[in-house]
Amino acid sequence: MSLATSRFPALADDFLARYRSVRARSLALAAPLSAEDQCVQSMPDASPTKWHLGHTTWFFETIVLQAHMPGYQAFDARLAYLFNSYYEVLGPRHPRPQRGLLTRPTLAQVQAYRRHVDAAIAQYLQSPGIEGQSEALALLELGLHHEQQHQELLLTDILHLLSCNPLLPAYGALPEVVAHQDASPVQWLQVGGGISQLGTDDDGLDFCFDNETPRHARLVEPFEIAHRSVSCADYLEFVQDGGYRNPLLWLSDGWAQVQSQGWAAPLYWLAPDDPRCPAPHWQVFGLEGVMALTPADAVSHLSFYEAMAYAEWAGARLPTEFEWELAVNAPGICNMLGTVWQWTRSAYEPYPGFKPRNGAVREYNGKFMVGQQVLRGSSVATPPGHSRGTYRNFFPPAARWQFSGLRLARDA
Repeated sequence: MSLATSRFPALADDFLARYRSVRARSLALAAPLSAEDQCVQSMPDASPTKWHLGHTTWFFETIVLQAHMPGYQAFDARLAYLFNSYYEVLGPRHPRPQRGLLTRPTLAQVQAYRRHVDAAIAQYLQSPGIEGQSEALALLELGLHHEQQHQELLLTDILHLLSCNPLLPAYGALPEVVAHQDASPVQWLQVGGGISQLGTDDDGLDFCFDNETPRHARLVEPFEIAHRSVSCADYLEFVQDGGYRNPLLWLSDGWAQVQSQGWAAPLYWLAPDDPRCPAPHWQVFGLEGVMALTPADAVSHLSFYEAMAYAEWAGARLPTEFEWELAVNAPGICNMLGTVWQWTRSAYEPYPGFKPRNGAVREYNGKFMVGQQVLRGSSVATPPGHSRGTYRNFFPPAARWQFSGLRLARDA
């Protein structure tokens, strides 16, 4: 992994300030939670808040400090086994489904671990000649974006955990101002086709993950795309029209999920008179607790299968990720970023000429390029400044605990 040093602030103090800001936001997101909240794991796909706080710290300690800071002393070498996520080259790890059993180290010890690593990073960034350490600085930059990814996961995972509590307790409002969905009737925007340059290169001033590279030519036929994402009101019509009871709308694997999991509405929707929180109208459980369904809000917490079924019901389709990227700045387009991640019809595959980065971070993205679908955009839970038009998120098609929705497309 080699990046031009011009990508980084000219002064180490500026980089350190950004590092501290990102790290502080993780602690701020965890602050509304009790120690008990931060230890529990609600399902194998989710992780406890305490684990997120430890894992992101392990990343800086292992990938940056132990590899590039002479004389660095680990806080506790045993933590590598607990907080390694999936890096095979870095050794064995605690089984992912059992992260909720880690009552030790305590939350206070994990916070002390963070302070230890933060102090070492500050010392490293203030060391002589740091501006010339391009590889280490590139890994530090990756670590900041990695932590921002986990900030979003922290919120999605804690929401799922709280949804499992019969009291349906609220996490609280997010500190940032969130985007609101355009409630106007859907307008179809025409996007011309042709050969377009998509993706990005790893040699500019802006950060990108390796799976966004390289920039390459792609033939895209002319198409139309909805100016806004699908709303709760739109999706409620699908629910009330029997969409979850009509197998003709579903992919085979999706219909199997409907049957085996008992899906009848998006995750976190509460039907009228739901015994957990009775009311005569539809409600939605979210970070702020149970609230009446807001028709204009973007529908969220859908699987790829649900997005596909809705598109079929609506007489449209999902855009490919390449169509989505072409449309991200189209005149009249709304809510492409900052509302919900939007499922695309594209499988998560490497771009032509893709090369994963060198070293341990070779395992960051490339090895997951099978059996998953690409989502584009960003959500209300995405940290400020972490969104861009080339970002490629990815999840298995049955995943629905993320802030994931959809936008319709159709052939021109």
